[in-house]
Amino acid sequence: MPSITRTYIKTSLLYLIATLIVAILLSLCAMSSLPAVVGYMTPVYYHLLMVGWITQLIFGVIFWMFPKQSKERPRGSETLAWAVYALLNLGLILRVIAEPMVTTRPSSFWGIVLLVSALSLWLAGVLFVANTWRRVKER
Repeated sequence: MPSITRTYIKTSLLYLIATLIVAILLSLCAMSSLPAVVGYMTPVYYHLLMVGWITQLIFGVIFWMFPKQSKERPRGSETLAWAVYALLNLGLILRVIAEPMVTTRPSSFWGIVLLVSALSLWLAGVLFVANTWRRVKER
């Protein structure tokens, strides 16, 4: 298993734990008087679940298991795969920070952070597709 795949999968498992912690906090918030920011973490929960856990798990497995691109570069560009990993996690971490802040303390700064997050996630997706596209082929 390539190191990038191990990194994607281990990171996805950490995000699964983070997702479950946020789910517990959201449940506790409904029952008690936790700080208001906790109540605004539902979008964070969904991003951790879908981007952090599921998407990273899928990206790691695809990089490892999809058909070989060529003998010289069987999995495409590993450098590009690492760039996707960095952009995906940068975008997700920025979203986790900015999403509740935009709701509780609206300002242009947090809006810009949210925009940078979205652009980072979008670019990660585009680069992932570019690196994977040639591996989707008939036998």
